[in-house]
Amino acid sequence: MLSLVDLVTRVKSGALSPESAFRTSLEAIARHEGEIGAFTYRDLDARPSGHGPLNGIAVGVKDIIDTADMPTEMGSPIYAGWRPKADAPVVCALKRAGATVIGKTTTTPFAATDPTATRNPHRTSHTPGGSSAGSAAAVAAGMIPLALGTQTGGSVIRPAAFCGTAAIKPSFRLIPTIGVKCFAWTLDTVGLFAAGVADVALGLELVSGRPMPLGPLPKPRIGVVTQDFAGAPDPAAGAALERAALLLSQAGAEIWDVKPPASFTDAWAAHGTIQDFEAKQALAWEYATHREIVAPNLGAALDAAQDISAEAYDDARRVANRARRDSKELFAELDAVITYAAPGAAPAGHGWTGDPRYNRLWTLLGTPCVNVPGLVLESGLPIGVQVIAPFARDATALSVAHALERAHRGA
Repeated sequence: MLSLVDLVTRVKSGALSPESAFRTSLEAIARHEGEIGAFTYRDLDARPSGHGPLNGIAVGVKDIIDTADMPTEMGSPIYAGWRPKADAPVVCALKRAGATVIGKTTTTPFAATDPTATRNPHRTSHTPGGSSAGSAAAVAAGMIPLALGTQTGGSVIRPAAFCGTAAIKPSFRLIPTIGVKCFAWTLDTVGLFAAGVADVALGLELVSGRPMPLGPLPKPRIGVVTQDFAGAPDPAAGAALERAALLLSQAGAEIWDVKPPASFTDAWAAHGTIQDFEAKQALAWEYATHREIVAPNLGAALDAAQDISAEAYDDARRVANRARRDSKELFAELDAVITYAAPGAAPAGHGWTGDPRYNRLWTLLGTPCVNVPGLVLESGLPIGVQVIAPFARDATALSVAHALERAHRGA
């Protein structure tokens, strides 16, 4: 994979020209895109911007995020060829920092669950995950050093775990979702993919305008949460979590086994009601006017969502708010928690994007989540662990994840 920090550092020092850095991506895309299929559109005339800290850096943008100079097709024939008038604010932020958007990366239709044609770079017979399939795969294949994705259930952390990249789902609304096709407005979160945790931290700092220092935490207190309410993981995912706890302990952290409050179980179950009730409104026009070409899984989900009442939604929202209050108590004595990033390695086949059951709760709570890639390999496929910190403590999540990543690399 291409390290964003390494490329930026070398360009800044003069050891690498912006043109050479950019050409690295062009050459990698030429080698790998035919097999991986990470892009829906590429700007064949793209060049380095000539300004800013990301001069020479090629980035990919998930194809539900508006770009004025490229199509934004949502993974659906309904929007074939559609070009927005303006860039989404997050795209503007990348361009202000000097990045060049080299193309749009594949998304499942409207960021739901119908799979894309993208392949997992580690093994093309396995899914890359979804819905941010193209962004994860493009970074994992070494084609680009930074990409944007979104998460409503598990669509940043899960494909990052399956493809072996670092990624962050930041705190809710840290990055604006204006100009991003809405699926569920109280859940949708823009995230980033990169090779390593430091790369993700740099990307988030430049996009959000907030410092993301990766300073060491003095004897951090880390809780291990197994999310028993979400079912048991595959043995390899369990091994990855155990390894993460051991590595952090050896690095000086206090490790606590944590039993989540009962409200977390209820909130995990409430996620689907909130997501689907909002989706039936967010996609009301598409459902009413183009139901016959809405992708199969999404169409069935929207059919079922028509029967979700406002009362059920309001009840689910109250459950979610109770869990958010209780999360403050959970983190009162902890700097961060670690848990599964996915139930196991990327599943074989391309008919399913994998299960987001270990991601839904944290998306609902709005907490920052960071995937630390490849703590365990199962038949050559990477399995990561996610680090979660309190709301608005994104730098803490990144610092703990960085410490875990360094401990893993040094082990």
